[in-house]
Amino acid sequence: MLSEKTIQIVKSTAPILEQHGETLTRHFYKRMFSHNPEVAPLFNPAHQTSGSQQKALAGAICAYAANIDNLEVLGGAVELIAQKHASLQIKPEHYPIVGQNLLASIREVLGAGATDEVINAWGEAYGFLADILIGRERQIYDENAKAPGGWEGFKPFRIVRKEIESSIITSFYLVPADGAPVPTFKPGQYITVRVAFPNGQTTMRNYSLSDAPGRKHLRISVKREVGPSADTPQGYVSNHLHDRLTIGDTIEVAPPCGEFFLDVEAHHSRPLVLLAAGIGITPILSILLTSLETMPERKVVLVHACLHEGVQAFRAVIDGLATTHKNLIVRHCYNEAPPAGTKRKAGDISGLVEAGLIESLVPEHEADYYFCGPKPFMVNIYHHLLACGIPPAHVHFEFFGPRQELERVG
Repeated sequence: MLSEKTIQIVKSTAPILEQHGETLTRHFYKRMFSHNPEVAPLFNPAHQTSGSQQKALAGAICAYAANIDNLEVLGGAVELIAQKHASLQIKPEHYPIVGQNLLASIREVLGAGATDEVINAWGEAYGFLADILIGRERQIYDENAKAPGGWEGFKPFRIVRKEIESSIITSFYLVPADGAPVPTFKPGQYITVRVAFPNGQTTMRNYSLSDAPGRKHLRISVKREVGPSADTPQGYVSNHLHDRLTIGDTIEVAPPCGEFFLDVEAHHSRPLVLLAAGIGITPILSILLTSLETMPERKVVLVHACLHEGVQAFRAVIDGLATTHKNLIVRHCYNEAPPAGTKRKAGDISGLVEAGLIESLVPEHEADYYFCGPKPFMVNIYHHLLACGIPPAHVHFEFFGPRQELERVG
């Protein structure tokens, strides 16, 4: 356990870390990649460029400092981090590298405020948290290795089918190249794909599994990431998958991970509400398919928002499910007007997913909500559910960014 003195010192640094958090984390990453370039492949360079990685770490450090005397409130954050670390194969030997560079960065950025007493306290606090994460990650590695069809680390999977889902999304059907059973997973989870750059270095990306568990394959549905501006590079991995890989090729895959999933053992009578925008449909579709198979009598509401029909994936699949499952209510929302001379189908909606739409579909409010999509969509949904008084235990989401950006208002 942490000493009372360490707790007091770390809590006292929370305000100054709040003030200098992103400066500290930018310095930290620059320093670590300079001193320990061997860990660079563990991090997404796009997140470094956008600054989201720095913001996420700054938020985590500040939350740890502020709640170090009540770590129970950070349980969800710890599980999220542990799952993400396990997906990227973070191991105990990586923690000293991070710790050394973090403590050095605190001293270098805070200057006179980083006394030996402060550095020693943060060293103890970091070691304590590292032990918690290492222990949980070891459990995840063991669970993944012992699961049916499970393994640890990366193993080759063969692409047995490649299917275009929209103008920007392609699905890849994967099976173990060694002929082993297809691994099980929880609907909503993701796998990690590792590919090599031309210079031999590797990089990794997480992709949600878009089919239900129990199939003869794993399926990921990948959006081609194009640089939105001249200063933003195209997504290397997504374009590599789209343009260079085809049926028969192999890719390296790590076991399924993630704390965002549908608990199929918890059979609730309340409705299941699934809200997705854009590529956020991938984990939501896995949850939808699983729910219809395992809880066929449960009311399910699905809302999928897209820019327009041309970029939308799985519309035909979802509409087919709505035809055969009378308990499934589906709405498609489109930001852009339909092409000239065409009309939208009955039930389609022009515009954003507004609170009024959700209210009309789920007037009882008492439901389990799962949602995934771009940040503006997520922020709107999250704050609408809070305003409706939905219990936190009934709200589940996959948010690709710093959690504090989701919770911040304005």
